[in-house]
Amino acid sequence: MGYLRIRSRHQPYEVAVLVAAPVCGVLMLTLNVRPISVQTSMPTPVQVAWEIGLIAVGVGGLLGILWPGRLSTGLGIELASVLQLGTITGMYAVALVAMSGRQSVAATSFILAVTVGSLWRAAQIAVDLRRLARACEGVSIEQLQGSVP
Repeated sequence: MGYLRIRSRHQPYEVAVLVAAPVCGVLMLTLNVRPISVQTSMPTPVQVAWEIGLIAVGVGGLLGILWPGRLSTGLGIELASVLQLGTITGMYAVALVAMSGRQSVAATSFILAVTVGSLWRAAQIAVDLRRLARACEGVSIEQLQGSVP
């Protein structure tokens, strides 16, 4: 079996966004404050789901990165979180454009960068999970049992 390369799970930009997401979600929920674009373009239940989603993304993503057990489980949790983050930030970008049009070019660009980065990271994780699955196919049960003390 050759060298198995799994991309780092401690990427600073991803971790920073995953730390900021639940803070934003909790603040919006507790202070009952939302961006005007979100208030206008999303019905109230969707707004609340969006805020709860921010909290879930951050907590889940950090949990996946710091997962102490099987690598595949941690990567799977991280994958679910970054896919959800890409969806949530995409929703916000659409709300910004719908409300502010060309005036929101700068804000929308940054939000879309988070969306693209999240989906890019999701693709990396999917490739890593596929590599991990292929590597596990090549290992026999006897080899696994022999490596356990």
